[in-house]
Amino acid sequence: MRSPVWFTDLSARPGNSLIDKTGALLRAAGIRERTRRGALTAVKLHFGEKGNAAFLRPIFIRKVVEEIAAAGGRPFLTDSNTLYVGSRSNAVDHLNTAITNGFAWAVAGAPVVIADGLRGESARRVPIDGKIFREVSIGAEIAHADAMVAVTHFKGHELSGFGGALKNIGMGCASRSGKLAQHSSVSPAVDPSRCTGCGTCVAHCPSGAIAVAESKAAISPDACIGCADCIVVCPEGAVTVNWNEASTGVQRKMVEHALGAISGKRSSSLFLSFVTQVSPYCDCYGHNDRPVAPDVGILASDDPVAIDQACVDLVIRATGFDPFRATHPSADWSIQLSYGEELGLGTRDYRLETL
Repeated sequence: MRSPVWFTDLSARPGNSLIDKTGALLRAAGIRERTRRGALTAVKLHFGEKGNAAFLRPIFIRKVVEEIAAAGGRPFLTDSNTLYVGSRSNAVDHLNTAITNGFAWAVAGAPVVIADGLRGESARRVPIDGKIFREVSIGAEIAHADAMVAVTHFKGHELSGFGGALKNIGMGCASRSGKLAQHSSVSPAVDPSRCTGCGTCVAHCPSGAIAVAESKAAISPDACIGCADCIVVCPEGAVTVNWNEASTGVQRKMVEHALGAISGKRSSSLFLSFVTQVSPYCDCYGHNDRPVAPDVGILASDDPVAIDQACVDLVIRATGFDPFRATHPSADWSIQLSYGEELGLGTRDYRLETL
């Protein structure tokens, strides 16, 4: 059975702005039915790394907030901390970046809650029926939410080919340990040329996996539990991720985390994707390159697989070729879609309903 995906182009006229059309998309996709009265509703988005300008405009997020509130929900804006060290790797910097990029309450109309806490340690282990994982680590505040609206900037990504709704909830809802599990199959590494032996990582390691000998820290792979705290607490940036997972593995692990992210709220989740300023790389970079495709429009659905398939199809139709495979030839983006379908997250077979 084909999943409906609602679409609007970027044309507008007096009395029917893009903000109005965004609200209409959400209503057509069923936001009133999927947000019950009093439901604590996570608006999952990407606040943009400091220096990046391709992230979604906060005025669109305000419309999402208004539609949730009109349905009786209690919305909050959220994302989880990053695995790498940057302007969103802890809740303090993350909140400052969100506000700097315009996501203050006065603009977006809802509070910002960082999903996995101060240092990415606030997580919930969610059981799933996966082929790689039996449970995944999801940011606690997303896991505890009653409902979720995932608002996605559709763009390129070096590991998954493109970043759509599945990536937004798969990587984006995972705690730091969940992100590490997706990107690496081994423990973090210490660069001895940068390590000063200060012991900060030792003090923060919950499993006692790190020791300092001869003024250098070392991580025991056997004792490491993969929490990744050491990566972000090191003042010298000496602890790094072993980025050893190939694109195929990352995509499959990402989809299994997406399954965990919407566990318990399959009937109260909705997906809104903006195919605009389609940058070649993720908004996690502190810059954004020129778009690889023209602006296409905005889409909404209750099916994350269908909306991603529709987005990529529209981009290819608009460009006449596949800009994601051209930019990232080693990443076969179809893997995330076929695996999402296999796990029952949705279907690649959709019908486009144009508003």
